[in-house]
Amino acid sequence: MSRATLAPEVGTVSADSTAIGILAALSVSHLLNDTIQGMLPAIYPMLKHTFSLNFTQVGLITLAFQGTASLLQPLVGTLTDRKPLPFSLGVGMTITLLGIVCLSRAPNYAFVLVSSVLIGFGSAVFHPEASRLARLASGGRHGLAQSVFQVGGNLGSSLGPLLAAVLVMSGGQTHTLWFAPLAVIAIVILVRVGGWYRAHLQSLHSPGVRRVSQAEMPFKRGVTLRALLVLICLIFSKYIYLTSLTSYFTFYLIDKFHVQPSSAQLLLFLFLFAVAAGTIIGGPVGDRIGRRIVIWISILGVAPFTLLLPHVGLHATVLLSMVIGLVLASAFSAIIVYAQELVPGKVGLISGLFFGLAFGMAGIGSALLGSLADHTSIQFVFHACAFLPLLGMLTVFLPKLPRIHAR
Repeated sequence: MSRATLAPEVGTVSADSTAIGILAALSVSHLLNDTIQGMLPAIYPMLKHTFSLNFTQVGLITLAFQGTASLLQPLVGTLTDRKPLPFSLGVGMTITLLGIVCLSRAPNYAFVLVSSVLIGFGSAVFHPEASRLARLASGGRHGLAQSVFQVGGNLGSSLGPLLAAVLVMSGGQTHTLWFAPLAVIAIVILVRVGGWYRAHLQSLHSPGVRRVSQAEMPFKRGVTLRALLVLICLIFSKYIYLTSLTSYFTFYLIDKFHVQPSSAQLLLFLFLFAVAAGTIIGGPVGDRIGRRIVIWISILGVAPFTLLLPHVGLHATVLLSMVIGLVLASAFSAIIVYAQELVPGKVGLISGLFFGLAFGMAGIGSALLGSLADHTSIQFVFHACAFLPLLGMLTVFLPKLPRIHAR
């Protein structure tokens, strides 16, 4: 039996209808998962005060969480390309639940790092297989499905700081346990989704079901590798800049404009909400006008706003951060689907690789930017990061996908 039969390329079997209910369930579970993840950087000011941390140590918390997810996601994706694991999503969320419980009881900095690793481990199990399942349920509308899946995560990332401000910052570290019910709800949803996934896989092996062999790559190996390298550079640009905001925007607002920590978290929520809105735009637009054009606009097009942000007042900073989040976020769905179409038949590997890169670069970037802030200032970090979107000019080296692959 071919690998394409074991882990079928989405759209090759039953590509005539989109499983809206499954996409909605995946989006909601992604929302719950990333709400938990979004809580962690939101409580950095509290953890910094509680355990007397410097910015480098704060950055290492992100590295522990994001680094774990980065290393494991490509491995999980490769494994599930060979052998789909329908109920692995619920297992991953259970590990995340354990991380929440440990974080709420962490007696020292080392235990905070262990808790972060557990949350990262759960995320590593969740994202590649959930992304594959979104493509499986897409009915051929790959960009739309990836955006629906991604928007849940970005909404969760925006809700995490908001809920942290309401539930955790006022009550202290033990109140992170309020996020545990979200993980339990997600586990219930994902177990049901796993049942649909298992039944769908069984139906693919039923007599009379048309199976399609693995699709050929649209370009020669050298062209494909060059395109993947460009996409990796664009992921670097996007996520190093985004981590400067997700990890340090509250500190920047407090340092430069002297806003209260709770107010800074609310302003972080506005930025992250704009990121969520941008995500839902990128996929469907990419389905219509092409992913390459969306990547051009979302990476390079945001550069004028990032260059301006460090030089304006509070209200303009908040407005520009929302514009940046809206435009920059539209890239990821387009990048993921573009990469999947570059290497058809390897959905799990590609999803795991790019989610892993996103997490890993964000984690390493957070640690390095924290160290840079310790040696210079938090404001200098934002001046330096403003130039990163200029790497969007590398998009010129991305080949235009043949029309049959860019639907």
